[in-house]
Amino acid sequence: MRDIPTPAYVCEEELLEKNLKLLEYVQEESGAKIILALKGFAMWSTFDLVAKYLQGCTASGLHEAKLAREEFCRHNEKAEVHTYSPAFKEEDIEEIAKISDHIVFNSPNQLKRFVLKVKEINPNIEISLRLNPEVSSSPVDIYNPCGLYSRLGTTLANFDESILEHLDGLNFHALCEQDADALEEVLLSFEEKFGKYFKNLKYVNFGGGHHITRKDYDVEKLVWLIKEFKKKYNNIDVYLEPGEAVGWQTGYLVSTVLDTFHNGMDVAILDTSAEAHMPDTLAMPYRADVRGSGEAGEKPYTYRMGGNTCLAGDIMGDYSFDEPLKIGDKIIFEDQIHYTFVKNTTFNGIALPSLAIKRKDGTIEVIKQFGYDDYKGRLS
Repeated sequence: MRDIPTPAYVCEEELLEKNLKLLEYVQEESGAKIILALKGFAMWSTFDLVAKYLQGCTASGLHEAKLAREEFCRHNEKAEVHTYSPAFKEEDIEEIAKISDHIVFNSPNQLKRFVLKVKEINPNIEISLRLNPEVSSSPVDIYNPCGLYSRLGTTLANFDESILEHLDGLNFHALCEQDADALEEVLLSFEEKFGKYFKNLKYVNFGGGHHITRKDYDVEKLVWLIKEFKKKYNNIDVYLEPGEAVGWQTGYLVSTVLDTFHNGMDVAILDTSAEAHMPDTLAMPYRADVRGSGEAGEKPYTYRMGGNTCLAGDIMGDYSFDEPLKIGDKIIFEDQIHYTFVKNTTFNGIALPSLAIKRKDGTIEVIKQFGYDDYKGRLS
């Protein structure tokens, strides 16, 4: 750990494969197909492993679709690329159609605008529409795709039956790190509102947010829900597209203490940033676990952990330790692989964290380091 250039995300290969094996079990027992949501986990240096277990990727636009086609499909020639966007751009649609196996439109307007062109470019592409079942128990509004005035998915009131002739599938996405009970609730509303349209479909996509790899997740209930749905609708194909369930608890962010001082309480400045490197800790918000620490006051030495940017609120939280922190000490933020580096910024010119993989034999391989050119290149 001492020699890792910090800050750095370290993905543990053994833990990643443990998650993938559980997802494989769900596929085998339920008959569902599980695809990787790149918005949550896109470390393509691991795709040789991920592609052994999952059926493809779901992309949120052209660039993710290109990454899926270039880097995932070369490890699994049968892998599928599903591409969704709240609104596709005219200049992107041709390339998206060429490299996607499925395209998911957000509204009947978008579908009617592009469907003929997409089918002309790629006659084998399958067409789907994202629906809004208008039921969700998402923990916070910022992550609630079914909230009031949502822009994500088509409600029953806005469904246009004239598009049915074009549809191969339907999608919904209503969960956020939730369990099978939440899915059951969503399915009831989804079927009640849209079940009459399932007759001629090839598949239904249950979206993401299924926290399958969390310790207390009811995997057997998920399997049962999928099997019952397939049985009810003539063995229709079912897709799941988790992101966090793939990367959940598979790695950490390593940082270094740059300075400590006292200002009413002890403060430690790190070479990482909540704002730039752990954005969900501020957006959710939540308190990331730090290895070997306790709550404020629980251990003898309490510090407020601060990031190395000018944002006053760039604070990870208050943590206590058994010993005083020293310049050069390594601080490890647990479970920082999913929905982290995919959102990173270079705010203040702060360096992007390196990407590393801890192999099964215990060695740590630094896959990518970032520098000034990465910052400058996006600002010209």
